[in-house]
Amino acid sequence: MKLDDPKLYTNREISWLRFNERVLEEARDPRNPLLERVKFLAIVANNLDEFFEIRVAGLLQQMEAGVPDAGPDGLLPEELYEAVSIEAHRMVGEQYACWNDELLPALKKADVHIRSLQELNAAEQEFIRDYWLDELHPVLTPLTVNPAHPFPRVVNKSLCLAVSLRDSEGDTLFGVVTVPRVLPRLIRLPREDEGRRVDYVFLADLVRAHIPELYRGYEILGTAAFRITRNSDLYLDEEEADDLLLAIEDELKRRRKGDTVRLEIDAAAPKQIERRLRAIYHLREKQVYRVNGPVNLNRLMMLYAATRRPDLKDAPYHPAEYPFAEDLDQLFAEIRQRDILLHHPYDSFYPVVQFIQSAARDPDVLAIKQTLYRTTEDSPIMDALLKAAEAGKEVTVIVELKARFDEASNIRWARQLQDAGVYVAYGVVGLKTHCKLSMLVRRESDGLRRYAHIGTGNYNASTARIYTDLGLMTAREDITSDVAEVFNLLTTQSERPEVRKLLVAPFNMMDAILAKIDREIEHARAGRSARIVCKMNSLQDARVVRALYKASRNGVDVDLIVRGICCIRPGIPGISDRIRVRSIVGRYLEHSRIYMFENGSKPEIYTGSADWMPRNLRRRVEILCPVEDPVLIRKIQSWILSPCLADNIKAREVLPDGDHRRVEATNGRTAISSQEILMGLARGEQFEIPDFFAANGPDPPSG
Repeated sequence: MKLDDPKLYTNREISWLRFNERVLEEARDPRNPLLERVKFLAIVANNLDEFFEIRVAGLLQQMEAGVPDAGPDGLLPEELYEAVSIEAHRMVGEQYACWNDELLPALKKADVHIRSLQELNAAEQEFIRDYWLDELHPVLTPLTVNPAHPFPRVVNKSLCLAVSLRDSEGDTLFGVVTVPRVLPRLIRLPREDEGRRVDYVFLADLVRAHIPELYRGYEILGTAAFRITRNSDLYLDEEEADDLLLAIEDELKRRRKGDTVRLEIDAAAPKQIERRLRAIYHLREKQVYRVNGPVNLNRLMMLYAATRRPDLKDAPYHPAEYPFAEDLDQLFAEIRQRDILLHHPYDSFYPVVQFIQSAARDPDVLAIKQTLYRTTEDSPIMDALLKAAEAGKEVTVIVELKARFDEASNIRWARQLQDAGVYVAYGVVGLKTHCKLSMLVRRESDGLRRYAHIGTGNYNASTARIYTDLGLMTAREDITSDVAEVFNLLTTQSERPEVRKLLVAPFNMMDAILAKIDREIEHARAGRSARIVCKMNSLQDARVVRALYKASRNGVDVDLIVRGICCIRPGIPGISDRIRVRSIVGRYLEHSRIYMFENGSKPEIYTGSADWMPRNLRRRVEILCPVEDPVLIRKIQSWILSPCLADNIKAREVLPDGDHRRVEATNGRTAISSQEILMGLARGEQFEIPDFFAANGPDPPSG
């Protein structure tokens, strides 16, 4: 079989839906605390929103444009849309079965109650009436559609109620009420005692109950909650944009008015309401999702956040604090002495913040350079950069304005940084800046020295508590000079960086990865140790997939830990017998990228921002950095990769057909959850876990 045969590739969109199915499995797993299961269900719904806003929207555009191209899997846009629709409808059905049949009864049993208005007692009814009069009614705007009032431009993903009306003359009319986004979707009912019991009602139920008051003089024929999802991708010709900041602001405004790609509606909605909405939004049958429960399950995240029941959540975890010196000279001396590897959220993110804050207040630091992809509104790192600029330091920030769904936040930060005197650049035309870099230049007794932080995740203290990421701090000249070269690329638009150690996409990374895979093949042919172990978010690039198939055919063992999209098909006889793929979905979002090549028992390990996706390797500025300290190499092998490869609780094995099955602890094997192990290791606990790399060097570090 040729290695470009479509049968050897799982479609990207189908693979992503199967990843989201793994997240849904966590919502259905009774071993997880109950409110954590509710959170997982909300994450599934939010993931689907983004999937429709971007991926399904793109498919529909391809179909409308008559794009005949098929991907490596051979599916044409029409065929893929059909397959995606079937999978998505099935998943939505399973979501609501999980909510109605599993989570709601379990919540009730745990004394967390979602109440209907009809079952409230007199005191609760009075509270709800007051809430209606004081909080809700003043911000509602009921509309009746007629020649003077056209159908409103409903905002993307806003929850609405459609109303079928009959006036005094017998004419049938249509009304729309948008449920206010400024109010919580769940209203907590007051209780005299502050015990375990918690009671909520849905805001949408309160709006629905008062529809007659909003449409006085009309006969209410029927109501239905609905929600539309719009195409939310950005369409921008950067070379034609004189001011990228203003151009993206304009495009964001247009995004709110994108074409509708999905309609979610009450399963019990009157047919005339559904038909009217389909006609208004020009939707085909496959674009309608009838739901048996609250429209917009991602709002259940509020139930998780607002319910103070620690017995129904994961036990709090406090990251290990790296013992950085507060003295500035000592802090930088530690980084000069040896590279420092941080593994979040098991290790605290504070050292990264401290690294930049120290640079801001250290009079010997002359310049700071920073990339910004996603961050928080109250970012301590951004605050430190502003203070550094105000103190007269040279501060440069590369802001990625096209970071999907974070564009508006990044625009605000760009303006604030510019106002403080920061030099703000937007990277290379036509390429997203996705690399995670921070660099400072410091005057020391022997001259100027650079220090760098290279990460796999964003400079975001909030996500650093829930995403697994690596960060390498180094003062090595061969690495930091390469980092400086990348920053020059981003600010000067030079053709390509001159680097010695870093792999930089879209310049030398793809060729280097393929060369390293070929080198493993040569080792295997020569009878030397040959193995590839990689951990990433997604694997899609067809050239890399073909190279891994070739490696498997030539005797190279390949272990892949891929959280999300995975287009390679493992375990196919004669093609991928030696390829094993697993996916871990647990308490934390697996986000770190690690690439290990055995190299004849002289392992090379790279970590950084890039997945093996076409966009990462071809359309983004990405970094992979070598980890060369033998102690850190063994730490990555024994304390990160080995637990992930041994996981038999949260791991799923990807099957040859692209589906998956949960890895079980069979034959008396010890049950291992990699994330639980990693939390324990960070606390200094000892565990007996298989070391899959014991032949590669000394025992892993003890701390």
